[in-house]
Amino acid sequence: MKTDRTGEESRQATIGGLPSTTGRTGNSNAAGLSRRALLAGAGTAGAGLAAASAGLLPGIRPAPARAAVTATAAPGQPLPPGAPPSSMLFGRIFPQLPPFAPVTAAVQSALREVGAQGGIMDARDDLAAGPKELIVDPTVNGNPTAANPYGTNPDNPTMTAGSTFVGQFTDHDITFDQTSHLGVTANPLTSPNTRTPALDLDSVFGGGPALSRGLYVTNPDGSAGPQLLIGTGGVHEDVPRVGNGDGTYRAILGDPRNDENVMIAGLHCAHILFYNRVLAELGGMNLSHFPAARGADPRTLSPAQSRDRAADYLRYQIAREVTLWHYQWLLVNEHLPQIAGQQVVNDVLANGNRFYLPPPGDAFMPIEFGAACYRFGHSMVRPSYRANFTSGTGDSANPAADPFFGLVFDATEPDFNAPVNSDRDDLLGGYPAPRRYVGWQTFFDFGDGQVKNNKKIDTTISSVLFTLPLPAIAPHTQPAPTVLPQRNLLRQLTWSLPSGQAVARAMGISPLTAADLSDIGSVYPPFATSTPLWYYILAEAKIAAGGLSLGPVAARIVTETLIGLLRADPSSYLRAYPRFTPFLGADCPMGPNPDTSITGNRSYTRGHFLYYADVVQPGTYR
Repeated sequence: MKTDRTGEESRQATIGGLPSTTGRTGNSNAAGLSRRALLAGAGTAGAGLAAASAGLLPGIRPAPARAAVTATAAPGQPLPPGAPPSSMLFGRIFPQLPPFAPVTAAVQSALREVGAQGGIMDARDDLAAGPKELIVDPTVNGNPTAANPYGTNPDNPTMTAGSTFVGQFTDHDITFDQTSHLGVTANPLTSPNTRTPALDLDSVFGGGPALSRGLYVTNPDGSAGPQLLIGTGGVHEDVPRVGNGDGTYRAILGDPRNDENVMIAGLHCAHILFYNRVLAELGGMNLSHFPAARGADPRTLSPAQSRDRAADYLRYQIAREVTLWHYQWLLVNEHLPQIAGQQVVNDVLANGNRFYLPPPGDAFMPIEFGAACYRFGHSMVRPSYRANFTSGTGDSANPAADPFFGLVFDATEPDFNAPVNSDRDDLLGGYPAPRRYVGWQTFFDFGDGQVKNNKKIDTTISSVLFTLPLPAIAPHTQPAPTVLPQRNLLRQLTWSLPSGQAVARAMGISPLTAADLSDIGSVYPPFATSTPLWYYILAEAKIAAGGLSLGPVAARIVTETLIGLLRADPSSYLRAYPRFTPFLGADCPMGPNPDTSITGNRSYTRGHFLYYADVVQPGTYR
């Protein structure tokens, strides 16, 4: 899930006395950290460590180097159309295509009507039935009935409930627009992306211990890292937080969006703990294929008894690379096959990209991906989840011990729009409490029959997303609308995105017909033949894939973008050692009853990753 986050973030952390990278805004001259800025900012770590830190942000080069890059790496030629002058700006895949509609009051009004609460996209979930019933009661859970063979908001048997949050976590790693305004035209090629366009987990690691000191444990000598900070809600892990003195808390994160709900916060914690364990066990690992470890003295990789900053920084680099390769491999082998289909993934891996073609070594975030195609995940969000099995009362062998069911957002909360200062009954993030953690057997398959599914990809959105709490919307930007589909649809105007039909034709794909899009056409007839891209890719998924995965337009754009980012990064596993096989957590003792409907590689799954992070023990429910 990706709740809307444009504008400045009030909940962002200030890292080590410097603003977190997630808090920067600016124009095209200040669109992100350059390698030069990293070199200058590393300070006490020394020039050698700073140079290494610069290498952790792939795709970012000083302006003189960028100016010499073209699609064929010929020096002195202009960048190809759609590619921005800096990798820290957004770009376009289809710069030649016109906007789907003009920016007029009539179009804006029509978009609001399409995305309105109670409108054509609202699943009309019976939220009053309660969070548990919305999962288990066939009369209200949206699944097929005799009267409605498709269902009103059906489960997707090929994905788990956790797939939604993997998508949200990945999105927060690569794209963050903090400057645009909904429905107001902006040029992506001059608009900064405050995440690095690389699958490098800067949302977790920030700029490293030299630049983002506040994310790391402070050592007795005053140095920071390499261990990352982790917090607690009193029973299990939580993101690190500091109190504001008024009963509210501020999360200390590389990206504050990873505290939007209990599930995304839990996934962020798991990546912190995975990395910290790698750090502690480096000395016993075979690191021969990891570029960061080449030439390293194995004796320097075990946790130091006394501080050696150069050795600490080397350990950070290697442990981060080991963590990244596991994360990246799962995206290519589990996440993408689930959402886009194995055939599309295989084709892109074997034959390369056809549409997203950034300059070599200079990836950028295409706006067609960030503002439309990768927002498909909103359709997969359930109205409620079983967050855990024991509500903070202690781990149990019984999955029915004392489960914590909650709506994602509950508009009946007394202080629904206020800063979070209590243990709410919904699953909004922002607050540490004993029951606010994740029991992962609900979200990923451990072969014990406890896993739940997410929702199908279609034009139906769970009703909880039509009333967003203000803490889930970025401050310093317009607080209205608080309806997520409306915000997504207005964003299609912001970026002058082409219609879904135009993109399909540009890709050589037969577009959906007006009859296929009769629902949106009933609201505003021109949208049936020139459809906002975000709505189009949701409709395409239902029509072309039965809602089980993305359709041909979005599947190709999403797959080419994520694999393209990896290919542009010389330190990714796909570039450095494509035969890499994940090994940490591979000994996870899975149960005897795997859900065989779930797609993607099953030999190593997110469950194995979480097991190594020690946030789940099969057979024990927390």
